Amino acid sequence: WQPSDIDPRALRSIAAYTEAMQVPNVLPPILLDVSQGWETWGGTRPATLDLLVSINMMHIAELRCTEGLFKGAGVLLKPGGVLFTYG
Repeated sequence: WQPSDIDPRALRSIAAYTEAMQVPNVLPPILLDVSQGWETWGGTRPATLDLLVSINMMHIAELRCTEGLFKGAGVLLKPGGVLFTYG
């Protein structure tokens, strides 16, 4: 897993929690603004992701963020990959 957030405070919280829980399968969180092009999403290469998860973003963010999420997912997900949204 590669957590991300746009809020630096949330990134610090994620990092502290994963360190405290000693979670071995979680990478350090990255700053990610889905309204920016997928090229800024932590160096992820096209068609390399099996799964992209978005939780509690679309209902509170501007429309351009949802549009960016779908555009980025279209590029970064492997054929048959899944974009899972919740909240």
